[in-house]
Amino acid sequence: MSFDEITYEVDGGIATITLNRPARLNAFTLEMAHELIAAFDVADADDAVRVVVVTGAGRGFCAGADLDRGAGTFDRDAIGDVRGFGEIDGVPRDAGGAVALRIAASKKVVIGAVNGPAVGIGVTMTLPMDIRIAGENARFGFVFARRGIVLEAASSWFLPRIVGISQAMEWVATGRVFDAAEARAGGLVSRVVPPDELIPVAHGIAREIADNTSAVSVAVSRQLLWGMLGSPTPWDAHRADSRALLELGAGEDVREGVLAFLEKRSPSFPGRVTADYPGHVPPFPGAP
Repeated sequence: MSFDEITYEVDGGIATITLNRPARLNAFTLEMAHELIAAFDVADADDAVRVVVVTGAGRGFCAGADLDRGAGTFDRDAIGDVRGFGEIDGVPRDAGGAVALRIAASKKVVIGAVNGPAVGIGVTMTLPMDIRIAGENARFGFVFARRGIVLEAASSWFLPRIVGISQAMEWVATGRVFDAAEARAGGLVSRVVPPDELIPVAHGIAREIADNTSAVSVAVSRQLLWGMLGSPTPWDAHRADSRALLELGAGEDVREGVLAFLEKRSPSFPGRVTADYPGHVPPFPGAP
């Protein structure tokens, strides 16, 4: 597919999505939202893609919503169903939430490589990504209260689960912009690296996943880990784990994984997510 506001490239099992409005610090638009959703659809449908890396072109990751509409930036047209995102309970869905929930539903591991300012939707869209790495020059801000709105992209669910309620409230209530070191200390990112090492580090993690693991196993594990964040009891996890173990345990990927270990060689897993993903795994995020 061709895109106007992002780029999508696949190399050796790694799909790299780059937000591509560098003159505007990759500010988020409705068109970008539609293109991101389409790109994740493409990645999920392609068994050759094992990991998705998301980054920004130029010196920024995403400076937040494009404010060209001025005071009308967040009115109904900018938020809602007339632009193709539908409604939920009769209320127009916000575009950032449509993107975040599509990322959350990904069957592939998603790595955010934050290469500069990530503010507003620029940071909330990263929350459903599985791994977030920041360059030393990255800056983050949940600035919504300073614009008179509330946090979006389902981040009231994601953020406190990632960093804890106290840290989430401090960042959201103050709306201040903070650096990569604070993001690392607060648990928002797992690593902070020099800017020129950011993409190599992200691709290195992606390469380790792509070269050594079963695509089906990783896809199921991703869904189970995220899906159980809202479960009130470990029995839900035990039930889902048991069914997954029963089904996958008899499959060709397990056979190959065990034989490769015993024969001291690299595995070559035959399983494909599009064909071999178990139907009983609880979908995340579930339908409302």
